[in-house]
Amino acid sequence: LEDAGYSLGHRTLELACWRDRSSKREIRMRGILQFITQTLWKTLFGVTADNLQRSVDSEDEYMIIEKVVQACLHLGLLARLDQSPYFQKRRQAPPSRREPLVNAFISNAPVNCAAFVAGILRGVLEASCFPAQVTAHENEEGATVYLIKFDPEVLQREKRQT
Repeated sequence: LEDAGYSLGHRTLELACWRDRSSKREIRMRGILQFITQTLWKTLFGVTADNLQRSVDSEDEYMIIEKVVQACLHLGLLARLDQSPYFQKRRQAPPSRREPLVNAFISNAPVNCAAFVAGILRGVLEASCFPAQVTAHENEEGATVYLIKFDPEVLQREKRQT
């Protein structure tokens, strides 16, 4: 799924830039991440991302956090999901065993559908000349966390620009 999202990420970047005519080519890490959490997220999901955080441990890691409730409200699915057997089973499971919400829309396949979105993010970042590894996780509150770890060359370029 991540590879499918990766190829879509290149095209999504073009579409988001074309729709947002005020956008410019970002050359800083913080700028591209703000573009992703605001403009690109709105293009993909109709709302901006909930949160963008920098890792405390490492300067090359950032996290985009997407809360479950906002995604459900945007899609108008909160009432239907609350009654679904999947959502009830998910709520009863311990946080370490929960699956991302996007898996609720796929049959009982043993896949992490948030990996598709992680692939889109990786494709957007690489098309913008910010190579990075992007992984999808779920935190204890049930929100999906996209962990972005930039390559060392991006950090070196960032230091030269300051």
